[in-house]
Amino acid sequence: MKQIYSLLFLFLFTSGFAQAPAGYYTTATGTGYALKTQLYNIIKDHTVQTYAGLYVTYETSDIDNFFENDGSVLDMYSENPAGTDPYTYNIASTQRCGNYTNEGDCYNREHIIPQSIFNEASPMVSDAHFITPTDGKVNGIRSNYPHSVVATASQTTLNGSKLGASTTAGYTGPVFEPIDEFKGDIARMYFYFATRYENTVAGYNYPMFNNSTNKVFTTAFLNQLLAWHNQDPVSAREIARNNAIYARQNNRNPYIDNPTYATDIWKIEAVDTEVPTTVTNLTVTETTSSTATLTWSAATDNIGVTGYDLYVNGTLKSTETGLTTTVNGLAASTTYSFYIIARDAERNSSVASSIVEGVTKAPAAGTTSCASEDFQTIPVNASSYATQIWTNAGITWTATDSRTDQVLNSRALTIRNGSLTSSSVGNGIKDLTVTTQLIFSGTSGTFKLNVNGTEVGTIPYSATATTTTISGINVTGNVIISITGNSTISNRVRFDDLSWTCSASLGVDELEEKSFNIYPNPSNGNVKINFENSNEKYSVQVFSILGQKVFEKEYTNSSSAALNNLQKGVYLVKITNDNKSVTKKLIVN
Repeated sequence: MKQIYSLLFLFLFTSGFAQAPAGYYTTATGTGYALKTQLYNIIKDHTVQTYAGLYVTYETSDIDNFFENDGSVLDMYSENPAGTDPYTYNIASTQRCGNYTNEGDCYNREHIIPQSIFNEASPMVSDAHFITPTDGKVNGIRSNYPHSVVATASQTTLNGSKLGASTTAGYTGPVFEPIDEFKGDIARMYFYFATRYENTVAGYNYPMFNNSTNKVFTTAFLNQLLAWHNQDPVSAREIARNNAIYARQNNRNPYIDNPTYATDIWKIEAVDTEVPTTVTNLTVTETTSSTATLTWSAATDNIGVTGYDLYVNGTLKSTETGLTTTVNGLAASTTYSFYIIARDAERNSSVASSIVEGVTKAPAAGTTSCASEDFQTIPVNASSYATQIWTNAGITWTATDSRTDQVLNSRALTIRNGSLTSSSVGNGIKDLTVTTQLIFSGTSGTFKLNVNGTEVGTIPYSATATTTTISGINVTGNVIISITGNSTISNRVRFDDLSWTCSASLGVDELEEKSFNIYPNPSNGNVKINFENSNEKYSVQVFSILGQKVFEKEYTNSSSAALNNLQKGVYLVKITNDNKSVTKKLIVN
C-alpha cells in the first residue's frame, strides 16, 4: 500500500532528482505543434538499447520503492495502491515469461503503444519510456487494444484493470482501462511516443491515431488522454522512472518533467461523431486469374473522408485513399465478395456498402494457378496455444500449438511446439518466401519445409525478423505445404508473409520478369529498377504489406526507375507494361 514518506526524503528527492539537467529544454520555446517539434529535436537522438536490455533498465526504472516499498517489480497492471498486491515479482530472470496460464505466473514486456503498429522496428521496439514490465497473462488480455474508458467490462484483472466495450466516440472495438493510479502515467507515455516518433507516427495505423504528424490522435482519444493526464498528476514514481531511463537512454519524457507541455501543445476539442455516408456504386470492373479491379463513388462527411477500408470475403484487405484499387494475390476461377467502409479522421465509420462479387478468370492454357497466402485471414485474438484452423483464398491452414495475438506485421501467428500445414495449394510450387522471428525466450533454430511430405529446405529463425526465400523447389501437380521440426517448447516463432510462385510458365496477363530487374533485394531502402526496353512505357506501383500505396510513377523512354528512402519492411512492387503486369516482393532491412 502507499507509504508515508518523510518530509526530508521528499525534499531531497524533488530537489535533487525531479528536474531535467540544466539547459535540457532551452530550445523548447514555442507553442502548439511547433513546441512538439522542438521537443522532438531534443529527445530524438538517444542511445538505442537492445530489446533484451529492457530487463536491465527495469532493474532501476521499475522497482517498487513507492507502494509496498519491497523492491519487487512495479507492474501497473498488478499493483494495488490501497492494499496488498495480488502477487509480486522479483527482478530475477527466473520470473520472466516463460509460459503462463494465470495471473501471477510470470512477467514480460508490455508495449503501451503496440509494437505491431510499427512492425517491431528499432528504436521503438526497445524504447523503455513506453515499454513497461507487466504480468504475462494481463499483457495477453490487453493485447493491442487501445487504452480508454470501459463501458462494461468483459474481463477484470486482479488489481481492477478492465477490458471491455469502448465509450470512445468513433471506435466500437474493445478498449483496456488501467486503474486510476496509473492513467496519467500511461497518457504521458502516449504523449512521449507522439513526440519522439513525430517523423514516422503518421504512417502508423492504430485506432487511437489519426495518421497525422502534428495532432497524431483522434479527437476523442486525445481528449481522454488529456483528461487522464490532468486527473492523475506526475508522481514521485514517474519522476524516478524518468531519471532511471535517462541514465540508460540519455533522453527524457518531457511531459513528466514539464506537465504543462501537454496542454501547451494539445487542446481539448469538440468531438466529431458524424459518420461518413455509405459508399455507392461499388463495381468490379475487371478480373484476371489473380486480380480484381474495383471502382466506387466517393462518400461524403461533415469534415472529410480520409480513407476507404476494403474488405475481401469479410476480412480487411487494405485502406485506400482513392476511388479505385486492384486486389492482388487472388486464386484463379474463384468467386470473391467485396465491400467498402468509409471513415474520417476521427475513425467514424460508415455503414458497409453493398456487397459485390467478382469471379477471377481461369489460368491461360499452359499456366497454373498460384496463391499468395500472406496470412490476410487468421483466427481472431487466439491468445492461448491451441490448434488454429482457417481458410484463405480457398486454402485451409492448420496450425498446431499456435496463437495469433503475438503479432508480426500486424497479423502473424506464433507456433510453439507445433506445425503449419496447408490443404492442396493447386498446381505446383517453384519457390517459397516466409518471414519468421523468435520471440520471448529460446534459441535460434530452424523449421523444416516439406512439400508433399518431402523436406525441400529449412527455414531459420532468430530474434530478428528475417525473410527467407527457398528457391528451386520445382514440384508440380497438387501440392501440400507443411512447416515442421521445432521440438523446443521455449522456441516460439512468429510466421508471416508466406507466399510462393508457380512452377509452370507465366500467364498471358503477366509480364515476363526478364524484361526488368530489381536490385538490391533485400535492400537498405534505396532500390533501382532496370527496364529491358527503354522505348516502352512502364508503370511502377509500390504497396506496403498492409496494402497501402507508398509510391506510383509512370516511366516513358526511360531505362530505369529509382525508389529511395523506403522504411524497413516488406513491400509489393507492381510493374505494368502494355497491359501486362507482375508483382514482386521487395524486402527492406
